[in-house]
Amino acid sequence: MVTESSYTIAPLSPETWSAFDALVLRHNGIFGGCWCIWFHPDGPERGQGAEANRALKKSYVEQGKAHAALVMHGDEAIAWAEYGTPVELPTLHHRKEYDATKTGDPDYRITCVFVDKRHRRQGVTELAITGALDLIAQAGGGRVESYPHDLTNQTKKMSSSFLYNGTRRLYERLGFTYDRPKGLKNCVMVKTVGPAITP
Repeated sequence: MVTESSYTIAPLSPETWSAFDALVLRHNGIFGGCWCIWFHPDGPERGQGAEANRALKKSYVEQGKAHAALVMHGDEAIAWAEYGTPVELPTLHHRKEYDATKTGDPDYRITCVFVDKRHRRQGVTELAITGALDLIAQAGGGRVESYPHDLTNQTKKMSSSFLYNGTRRLYERLGFTYDRPKGLKNCVMVKTVGPAITP
């Protein structure tokens, strides 16, 4: 298990793009060249291949429309947790069911968490999510949703590479509350984050 002091959290920004870019390139664009743009608004560039996705993600970062907490090990990004408002991240799996069962929209969503394969099973996913919550607090806080895999009643083990947003158990450990199921294997978890206290 790693210690938190081994890592720092940096927001995804034009200044940290190169570190994020290198992490994605090391993993062949993530999930077949997605570049973590799947949850962003639909558009002509999305899904047109890895290079188009990469350019789209970069443009969102430059416009301040893409947010993530990067877990940094020195100058190298080794994980991220993507977050944003429902306007910035409108695309969800099981959207029809989600809309039919919701009582309102959250202020923020955490939609995707990814860890470098060299650093998995060391507690880095938790650091990334905590980093996202800290950045949300710095932005004023609010109601945060995430959509992890709910393995509560599953006997079959799932590969960590498919757990694109962590597990229900992990979010419970971080103070999230179970809200409702979403699809067969995912759920909606919620947490209210207060604004960061500035000294």
